[in-house]
Amino acid sequence: MTTTIEKAPRGGRGLALRPLAFALPAIALLALLAFISLLVGVSDVSVSTLLRLFSHNDDDMATQVLVASRVPRTLALLLAGSAMAVAGLLMQMLARNHYVEPTTIGTAESAGMGMLIGILWWPDMPVFGKMGLAAVFALAGTALFLAVLSRIRLRSALIVPLVGLVLSGVIESATTFIAYRFDLMQAARSWMTADFSAIVQGRYEMLWLSLGITVLAMLAADRFTVAGMGQEFATNLGLNYKRLVAQGVVVVAVVTASVIVTVGIIPFVGLIVPNLVRLVVGDNVRKSVLWVAWAGALMALCCDLIGRVVIAPYEVPIGTVMGVLGSAMFLALLLSRRKRMGG
Repeated sequence: MTTTIEKAPRGGRGLALRPLAFALPAIALLALLAFISLLVGVSDVSVSTLLRLFSHNDDDMATQVLVASRVPRTLALLLAGSAMAVAGLLMQMLARNHYVEPTTIGTAESAGMGMLIGILWWPDMPVFGKMGLAAVFALAGTALFLAVLSRIRLRSALIVPLVGLVLSGVIESATTFIAYRFDLMQAARSWMTADFSAIVQGRYEMLWLSLGITVLAMLAADRFTVAGMGQEFATNLGLNYKRLVAQGVVVVAVVTASVIVTVGIIPFVGLIVPNLVRLVVGDNVRKSVLWVAWAGALMALCCDLIGRVVIAPYEVPIGTVMGVLGSAMFLALLLSRRKRMGG
């Protein structure tokens, strides 16, 4: 398989060696954006509203909006952004390619097909049942991508994501065809583009599951780093490579399914964030995974705030904002890599 391991820039090693010097400003920046996210919106929510929340005076409309909508939305952004970024990092390590993520290899599209099958055959299925079915389909889609990848001899850095995009297109086309035949196009489109405007209390709690799985992935970061170096290297160190890959695929599938069932497909987070962090910290998953989670949450908050203010009082879905900014950032990454390689 193609491995594109790059050394961290000299200045970036400082970040790896002195994490605490950067951790506090990073946490402060994330807290500031989360605080702004609580205040931005159609309904008037001010700092005094937050103070009334701490005084247990939740009778007025602004406090109810804060508790029922703004806090759940901000928490959902933090959880979904960090989870998708870490899932993208794991997928890149398993595929040994820096240009893949769950939304470009068929994982997300397969989860969407699972949701459609659930709506078609079991319309009264509870939300955890839908997430389980979506996770099973996402697992099958990811396994199919890895199986196709293992049969390709020529694996340049761009061939691998190209295979994933083709597979994603085929699965998405099949999902659209089924939705069209059974008049479910509106339902299918609801999870094609991520949108946090409908997130309220009671409709985001499933994302805590993705947080738990992401933490488990962080604890196994060293093993996934070894898995990213190939089967022979992992086997020589006494690790079961196939079991590691299976565990990583399960993590990616469950995280992707929980995010899609809750808010829809968020593009580019799992692709852009790990690559940006890798430029600074390097390829070691243990050193980079916390920064990837932080940057994913930060990117989700930024894109959601842009969508909320650009045509206020209306909103642009975060999936659209992420698509525009993510494609531009991805193009910049490709051009910068070509410049570094002297191409």
